[in-house]
Amino acid sequence: MPPPRVSFEFFPPKSPATEAPFLEAVARLVRLQPSFISLTFGAGGSASARSDRWVRRLLAEAGTPLAAHVTCVGGSREEIDCLLASWHEAGVRHIVALRGDPPANEEAPRDRYLNALELVQALAQRGEMEISVAAYPESHPKAESPEADLHVLKCKLDAGATRAITQYVFDPELFLRFRDRAWHAGIRKPLVPGILPVGDIDSLVSFSRRCGASVPEWLLRRFAPARGNPALTSQLAVQTANEFCETLRREGVEDFHFYTLNRSTTVEAVCQELGLGGSLEEAA
Repeated sequence: MPPPRVSFEFFPPKSPATEAPFLEAVARLVRLQPSFISLTFGAGGSASARSDRWVRRLLAEAGTPLAAHVTCVGGSREEIDCLLASWHEAGVRHIVALRGDPPANEEAPRDRYLNALELVQALAQRGEMEISVAAYPESHPKAESPEADLHVLKCKLDAGATRAITQYVFDPELFLRFRDRAWHAGIRKPLVPGILPVGDIDSLVSFSRRCGASVPEWLLRRFAPARGNPALTSQLAVQTANEFCETLRREGVEDFHFYTLNRSTTVEAVCQELGLGGSLEEAA
């Protein structure tokens, strides 16, 4: 079986001290020849400026296709449209279109894109643009129902989105059942599972509560002996992510999107297990 296609998500470094590790992580993972790398978007003020600066730098230096995230509720239509036009001129040809949350303690502009669907529609009118959107195997936390959430996803894809990248899950069956429901709802465009290798199990539980993703009991039991043991945590993280990916591959899934958290070691090791990039020693 040939190796799968992969993509990697990063976020802009927030301080000068984190820039060098960020660039090293990007460089190491780009060697695996991903379909694309993506960079998340900070809404409002300095965060938006930081995102813009790093989008342009990665376009110039990364040597691989770049998908730039845009969250639409933190800025006016004019601001978002100007940013998109500027990025297109710079060479961005792939946008991850998201609703996002408005910056804390700031009033959302009145003349704004209300949701990701409106943003996808605007992007599709521009043409010559690849568009990725978000999907939620366990439904968005604010969705009225799983059926309503799936309807929103279908609308985004029908409006011109190229693919949907899912929130991370740890049980393959959650993704496979979601894929089946999407097919029965008439969705035919690619659904790419999001993969989050476990870094710290306690942090993962806390973060997952906030974003509506479940952490299964078997995962808690597996990582319990690794608390305070980074080497064992990394070993278990690689094993767990690889098992997840191989299970989905047996069901015909050949694209995976890794949430890297700006770290390369575990993701690189998982990709090696999947047959990408040769040995870690060769990539060093």
